[in-house]
Formats: sequence, C-alpha cells, structure tokens
Amino acid sequence: LILFAFSPPLPLLQQIKKQQQDVLGFLEANKIEFEEKDIAANEENRKWMRENVPEESRPASGNPLPPRLFNDSRYLGDYNAFFEARENNAVYAFLGLTAPPGSKVGELLPHSEP
Repeated sequence: LILFAFSPPLPLLQQIKKQQQDVLGFLEANKIEFEEKDIAANEENRKWMRENVPEESRPASGNPLPPRLFNDSRYLGDYNAFFEARENNAVYAFLGLTAPPGSKVGELLPHSEP
C-alpha cells in the first residue's frame, strides 16, 4: 500500500495535513502496512503520483493533491473515497486488502473479486 503525502503551502496545509493524519492514523491503528511517499521532498514521487492518478480522478484545473492512495501501482482514490469507504465499513475492500478474521469490518464487506 502506498500513501502519497506532502506539506503544502497555507491555507491548504491544515486541511491536507488533517486528511493525511486521518489516513495515517487509521492505517497505523489497524496495523496495515504502508509506505508513505513525500511528494514535497522528492520530485520522482510527485511525478509518479501525478502520472498515475487516472484522468477521471484529476481536478478540473491544476494537479491532483494528496493524500492519494495506491495499492502498488493501482490507484485506489483520494481522501474523500477513503473517508466514504471508512464510513461504510468498507476500508479493507477499498484498499484491496482482506479484512482480519473476526473484524466488524470484515463481516460487513461484500465479496469482491481481485
């Protein structure tokens, strides 16, 4: 699982930082292994993220902003998609992962093919 993050200029800073912390907090609390990639400090990461966000998921103008989630090179979505999946107890399905045995989330997920 790959999470692209960065430190944007104000006023986006607070909103994006909060969203990034929300995703990070969930992944850490649920012991989901991930790799965080900072796009502010690494041009390669920024370029990769921008090139791999599908056209239909890009903003009308400008570049896609983090947090963006990928499972290897497969684009999963942005913070809003993550938040919606979490609200619907479907985060593991959203992330393309199998829910841990006995988890409430695992019981509520529909069966999905990889």
